[in-house]
Amino acid sequence: MSVAGQKAYQPYILSDETSQSLVVVVPERGGVITDWRIQDQKIFYMDKERFADPTLSVRGGIPLLFPICGNLPDDTYTLDGETYQLPQHGFARTSPWEVSQQSTSDGASITVTLRSNDQTRAVYPFNFELNYTYILKGNTLEMRYSHTNLSQKPMPFSTGIHPYFSVTDKSQLELDIPSNQYKVKGDPTINTFSGEFDFNTEEIDWAFVNLSQQSAVVTDKTRNLKLTVNFDSNYSTLVFWTVKGKDFYCLEPWTGPRNAMNTGEHLLIAEPGKTVETVISMTAEMG
Repeated sequence: MSVAGQKAYQPYILSDETSQSLVVVVPERGGVITDWRIQDQKIFYMDKERFADPTLSVRGGIPLLFPICGNLPDDTYTLDGETYQLPQHGFARTSPWEVSQQSTSDGASITVTLRSNDQTRAVYPFNFELNYTYILKGNTLEMRYSHTNLSQKPMPFSTGIHPYFSVTDKSQLELDIPSNQYKVKGDPTINTFSGEFDFNTEEIDWAFVNLSQQSAVVTDKTRNLKLTVNFDSNYSTLVFWTVKGKDFYCLEPWTGPRNAMNTGEHLLIAEPGKTVETVISMTAEMG
């Protein structure tokens, strides 16, 4: 096991020699995991041109969603009679994080931290500290997300991830999703899932609801790669998103659905001085 760190927009690398796996984290670019490889197989897609442009959001790896998942109507929400504006998925994925801890004691791990500041308080009126820990152990990547409320009032939020999984032939994907009920972005209607996606459509952006279990499995028959995504009971929604002609699909566990900050649906609440922790893990198995 090893953890290596370098300065200034440089990657931190978690590695596990036994499973020949490594994970790359770039704290200053939204605390994002940019790469995960097992036996030289790339698990994640990365748009390198967007990544190199700090004015653009990252499309690739695992962008972090906080304090909202998805978009708000007119990017606006109301809290305690005040109106605030937040861009889609919030500000965590575009904020610089810092490394607060590294360890090799039980797997290779790194903790990245984001604290509230004047910019965040202008759009989200809370003092907080986020400590997100990535642990690589064999062929499993565990992510422990800690959200601490340093304010004197209860702090509502949603959290989630937006992983971009690499794929060359989407027709060779087998998906085991723990729900047959989904909503298309922008439409409150609950539809019934047939078990198949039509990858010839320009875009698929479906939020699966009423989950029957806290895991999903995707098998990429082209690569003999089986990917299992587990998430704790805080996560109520699983979004599947892909765009025609792009070599990725996204499978996104969210604690709350779009617009939860306005509707209150499945909002998590951290009481003053308290911490709410959520956990997601991914295991990759090669054929």
